[in-house]
Amino acid sequence: MIYGAGLALIAAAAMVNGVDTVLLPAWRQGAFAVLALLAYLYGRRVDFRYGAHLLLVAAALTVPVMFADRGEGVTMFMVLGAFVMLPWFGGRYRRQQVELLKAEQERTARLEREQDLVAERAQAVERARIAADLHDSVGHDLALIALRAGALELAPDLPERHREAAAALRTNAVEATDRLRQSLGMLREEAAPVAPVDEPVRELVARAAEAGLEVRLDGGDEVFGPLVDRAVYRVVQEALTNAAKHSPGAAVAVLIEREDGAVLVRVLDTGGAAVPRLEPGGSGLAALAERVRLLGGSFSAGRRGGGFAVEARMPLQGER
Repeated sequence: MIYGAGLALIAAAAMVNGVDTVLLPAWRQGAFAVLALLAYLYGRRVDFRYGAHLLLVAAALTVPVMFADRGEGVTMFMVLGAFVMLPWFGGRYRRQQVELLKAEQERTARLEREQDLVAERAQAVERARIAADLHDSVGHDLALIALRAGALELAPDLPERHREAAAALRTNAVEATDRLRQSLGMLREEAAPVAPVDEPVRELVARAAEAGLEVRLDGGDEVFGPLVDRAVYRVVQEALTNAAKHSPGAAVAVLIEREDGAVLVRVLDTGGAAVPRLEPGGSGLAALAERVRLLGGSFSAGRRGGGFAVEARMPLQGER
């Protein structure tokens, strides 16, 4: 309302100054320039949506004057149009141009920010993929090294100094595995995709057996689909890694079978001194639990009898 009053005042001043323009004094001639400048600045600076309607009403008020005095009415209309309406429309057009330019700049900046976010997201996903692969592959291999060192340490015909060296090697391998998990925990992301596993579960179990782990596999030959097969592989791999790390010398039984439209994976060892923990850092058993949950399945890990059991059940419809 205040903005409308200001524009109405400018229009009224122009109409009044348009009366009796036969002999205009200098100050009235200068008033036309001042009114034109005010009208331009008003349109340029003030966003008044009803400005055009107000000016049209002011122009309509000159019609009764035309009936009374045609010359005065026409002069008032021309003064209003030339020194108020045209400058005001020009100022409004310029303001709209600036607003459009500003909006385009903001849109460009927003698109650039979105591109940066996409690039950062891609980098984060790639880092998480590399971290997950390192954890699952290198961590597993380090556990097998510790297992071999433990078997060497228990060899009856080994000299004492070599036995101590094997014990130190096993300790170093376990410590390296822990440091690897801690370092990769800062890079890993729960929902990050990892590259498909090409190695079958049977070959994974065979490699663990060659390293000295007493392990038996039931099932594992059936193909369930890329996502479920990958999850099955990771569950078995992590369980064997934990068995080699925490339960050296224990026997491990791996079961993979189809059960009521779901895949059951169970890894049970005969026990050891240490117990694997569900770590919140995003690696190990906690990551497996999240992976299985995303597939719509259930996951459990804990003491069972004198050993440790890892069990996952994943519905086959989760593959869709």
